[in-house]
Order: sequence, then C-alpha cells, then structure tokens
Amino acid sequence: MPESVSAPPAANPDDGTPEDAPPSGAAHRLRVTLLMAGSCLPILGAVLIAPVLPKMQDAFGDTGAAKVLVPLVLTIPALALALLSPFAGVIVDRLGRKRLLVVGTVLYALVGTAPLWLDSLGAIVASRVLVGVTEAAIMTCCTTLIGDYYSGRVRDRYLALQTMCSAASATVFFVLGGAAGSAGWRAPFWLYGVGLLIAPAMAAVLPSTGPAAADPVERTPRPFPLRRMAGICALTVFGALVFYTVPVEMSYLLDDLGVSATGAIGAATAAASVATVLGSVTFTRLSGSTAARLPAVLAVCAVGFAVMALAGNAVVLVVGAVINGLGAGVLLPSLLTLAMSRLHFADRGRGTGLWMAAFFAGEFACPLLMLAGEAAVGTLAASVGLLALATAVVAAALLLLSRRAALAPAAPE
Repeated sequence: MPESVSAPPAANPDDGTPEDAPPSGAAHRLRVTLLMAGSCLPILGAVLIAPVLPKMQDAFGDTGAAKVLVPLVLTIPALALALLSPFAGVIVDRLGRKRLLVVGTVLYALVGTAPLWLDSLGAIVASRVLVGVTEAAIMTCCTTLIGDYYSGRVRDRYLALQTMCSAASATVFFVLGGAAGSAGWRAPFWLYGVGLLIAPAMAAVLPSTGPAAADPVERTPRPFPLRRMAGICALTVFGALVFYTVPVEMSYLLDDLGVSATGAIGAATAAASVATVLGSVTFTRLSGSTAARLPAVLAVCAVGFAVMALAGNAVVLVVGAVINGLGAGVLLPSLLTLAMSRLHFADRGRGTGLWMAAFFAGEFACPLLMLAGEAAVGTLAASVGLLALATAVVAAALLLLSRRAALAPAAPE
C-alpha cells in the first residue's frame, strides 16, 4: 500500500509563489494518468450517447413521454452533478479523497452499464441520475487530489492539463459513441465498464492524503471562506456559459448559414475544440497573477462571440469560434486555479465541490439561456451577440475591481 502523502502548503499562484520543482518518475506519471482518466469519466457520460439518441427515440417510440425522457438520458447526469457536488465535497473532506474516488469509480461502471439490461425508459433515466451522483464524487475527488499532491505553478499546470484532457476527450468519446452506436443504441453503454479497469489501479497506485505533516498554516482551524468562494463560484457559472456556448450551439449556427453536412459541422466543432486545448497549453506558460489576467481573457472570448454573431459565412463563424476557444481554454483553468489557491487542505473538498457545482450548473443552463436569448432577440446569432456584450461587461467590471484593489491601501498589520 502506498504511503500517505501529507498536504502541501496552500500555495497561492497570485502571490508570486516560486515554481516548485516538477515531479518525475514512472509512479508520478501513472498517478497523473489515473487522475486525468478519472477526470474524463464525467465527459464520457456527457457526450458518449449523444449519437444514439435518435435510435433510442425510435426504440421507445411507444412510450408516451419519450420525447422528453430520451433527451434527459443525456442531460440529467450534468444536473445531478451540479446539485450534488457540494455534498460530495463535504464527504470528501470527512471520509477521504482516495476512498471515495475508488468507490465512486466502481459504482460509475455499475450504474453506467445498467441500461444494457434495463427495458424501462424511466428506469434508464433513474440510472442516469445515479451516474451523475458518481460523477460528482469522481470529479470532486480528482480535482481535490491534484490540489493535495501538488502546489504552486506545478499544480496550475496539472489543473490546466485536466482541462485539456477533458476538451480533447469530448471529441474522442463522441466518435467512439457514434462507432459503437452502429451496433445498436445500447452498445455505447458498454464503454462505462472502463471504470472497473481504472478503479483497481487507483486503489493500488494513488497515495492517500492527510493533514498530519502539513504546513502549520494548513492545520490552523479557520472558518470556511464562504464569501470568497461565493464570488468565484458566481463567476464560474458565467464562465461555464462562455465555455460551453460554442460546442453546444455551433451546429445550429452553421445550419442557419446553410451548412448541414455532418462532416463540415464536425470539422468546425473540432477546430474550436483544438483552439480550446491550445488555450489551455497557453495558460501553463503564462506568468503573473491569475486574477489580473481574467479581464483580458474574457475580452478575448467576447471578441470571438462578436465575430460569430456578425458572421455572414461559415469561414468567419469558425474564425470567431477559434478566437473564443483560445480564450475559453485559458478561462477555465484560470477560474479553477483561482478557487484552489484560496483553499486549505481541510476545506479543499468542500471548496472544490462548490466550484464543480457552479461549473456544471452553468453547463446545464447554457442551452436554456441561449434559447431564452434567441426568443428575446429573434435569432441565435443575435443571442450570441448578446452574450458577447455580457462577456465584455463582465470583463470591464473585473478590470475595474482589480484596479480598485490595487489602489486600496494595505491593511495594517
């Protein structure tokens, strides 16, 4: 059994903390691989079965509520994840990160493959709610463990890597789901069984964490930083809306411009996804304050949205999506590292759970808010333009707040 790893000091990437020596070795690489694989499991749940929804609709055509329930099979895990992540965070802090991660990954495989044997659409939807419960535990544990194992700029790099893996895996899982779906709508659910392969490796390889040998500052009792986390979480809800608008709405925007070929739509969406990955890579090479760069990052996202809203052809639309993707790729790890930098070991599970809840709430609300915007302003492109304006306003507000903070007199010792 691996030795317990104590929590590192709560390094703040905004305070000029020097970069830690990067870890190395086969054990370290395996640890990172398992954490990244675990972080991708909720993404698998979000996109894997999207290609087979029409087949599910046909299979359950005799069910009166099929038009409502079949789409819920895809979206309900994200809602469950958003609602339950704060509770998962509390359990993480009380029961331990590794234990909950291993149990959650095993249960993920069991409930994820349940539709292979279920014949009731209602039962399948219920199993998908349970998938969301396990995803909340897995995602919270993986992110918390990254915060436990690493600190400073090294931690920032692995949180950015988590974003990169999530963005890249979405495309891979969509392709796998489509390929498996050729054998029937149930076939993609077999892929959830990968959890049974990952869980034993997590149990054997990942070190447990504990506060016993942590920095004294980490062990000092303190109230949970609720007010500070509330501001970060509110910004994260908006950041998730910015992050998911392009992948959710790209196909509809292309269709409005007369592009209906699935190959062209896939290529355009993939280009935006690649830009997001490149943005995450860029994040790892940036220095200075994470909070100070947020206004500029949101400004880049706003420019991308504006170009998309004004696009008169598919080429310009893709250019706007790529600009937005570059900004979004920096935005997500920036928000996550900003949250983690304000959490001590004893609070890290709860804080991560709150952040996850905020992010996935934004993901769930994204298509609903875009539909509401379309109803208000007439077209989806105009709704994207409205989001561009909102993003620019948030960027300006953050810039004003950062300048006020810089000019404020230092508090007395």
